[in-house]
Amino acid sequence: MSVVNSVNIAELLQGSGNLSPETVEELLSAAGGPQAGDVRQAVTEVSRSAGDNPPESVRARLGVASFLLARHEDADRWLSGVKKDPLAIYYHACALSSLERHEEAAERFEQAGKAGYDPIDATLRQAGCLRATGRIDEAEQMLRSVAASAASRAEYSFQMGCIWADRGDSLTAVEYFERAVDMDPHHSRALFWLAAENSLRGNDEEAIQLYERSLSRPPYFVGALLNLGLLYEDHERYQTAAFCFQRVLDYDPNNERARLYLKDIEATHNMHVNEEQARQEARMKQLLSRPVTDFELSVRSRNCLSAMNINTLGDLTEISEQELLAGKNFGETSLMEIRELLAAHDLTIGQNLHKVHSRDTFADQNLSPEEQALLNRPISDLNLSVRSRKCMTRLSIQTIGQLIQRTPDELLASRNFGVTSLNEIRSKLAELGLKLRND
Repeated sequence: MSVVNSVNIAELLQGSGNLSPETVEELLSAAGGPQAGDVRQAVTEVSRSAGDNPPESVRARLGVASFLLARHEDADRWLSGVKKDPLAIYYHACALSSLERHEEAAERFEQAGKAGYDPIDATLRQAGCLRATGRIDEAEQMLRSVAASAASRAEYSFQMGCIWADRGDSLTAVEYFERAVDMDPHHSRALFWLAAENSLRGNDEEAIQLYERSLSRPPYFVGALLNLGLLYEDHERYQTAAFCFQRVLDYDPNNERARLYLKDIEATHNMHVNEEQARQEARMKQLLSRPVTDFELSVRSRNCLSAMNINTLGDLTEISEQELLAGKNFGETSLMEIRELLAAHDLTIGQNLHKVHSRDTFADQNLSPEEQALLNRPISDLNLSVRSRKCMTRLSIQTIGQLIQRTPDELLASRNFGVTSLNEIRSKLAELGLKLRND
């Protein structure tokens, strides 16, 4: 991925004055995008050069960046000395909460609200800290005291969900967590709780996707990485699981659970393979790899499939009927012809769409969970024009990862998709350091 719109992280960390929301957003975007490595390196270098008593502005920036990188002890060290910067005080409270020092966190959230940070959000987070110390009734009373102003916020729904979860009503809790995610698709803590609930119910694939979404942008939480790593391991995605555990150790070198899990993975080689199942899979793989040109199809159907870059029987099992009908000049007659072709080989259109979804959620052994989560972000995050959004819907493209699997020619083969829409998509992807396949 090429880096676009990059910023000088070291320069940003050494800025003066109170933190602004724009500065925090720049740090967040850099830490959650192609410059993540640059942020880690810059934090280390600036920390070394800052000495023991840097200006409060530098302490604030180093502390917030450390928190976004899940270095909570470092965040506490830098931010504990900040007295006046409301954003920095707020993030110090967040770091204390992550360290499970909830009483101290509650005090800092209260201080942040008094210093000029959003008082409603500060109150909601303060209530969450009280709940974490077991003062559930007091926490609920605090939440309801701001309900008139806060009920439309994702954080309010999340905190109410936590109240219900602590009282043992998981169904009501899930409703609140889902409401929070509907309001804010990137609410990492609500996504984490939903992932945990799905994991408890055996919905592993849904849990994996939710954990990945919770890691789609900073701040990153060690618990999400540990749980995601365990789920990867259960599904024999050992290299990706190992990456999760190693990332935890990068954040917390003394984390014994991560160290133990990493050792366990080393003992997972030599897995038993069912030979008959392997033979069946090999036969199916051979069938699915047969080119469509091997079969008798009308010229119209053949040309339409070629325009959509559909070359094999397997490609036809990994596309929906809606996507086929979205192709230029592809109508019901061609659809019936394709149905009959596949039925002759005990196949159906779209029967392997679940594999496409698995592939397009980027469970790639070579991608970090953060990179996977970036590609799993919903296509709505690109803020496309109405025409482009409709084209994405017709093509059943729901995530950024699914989009970058498409070539420009494949997109242009769709009805009402022209060069203007193509250039818009290229521009939006470039902002994330991404591009279409073959671009």
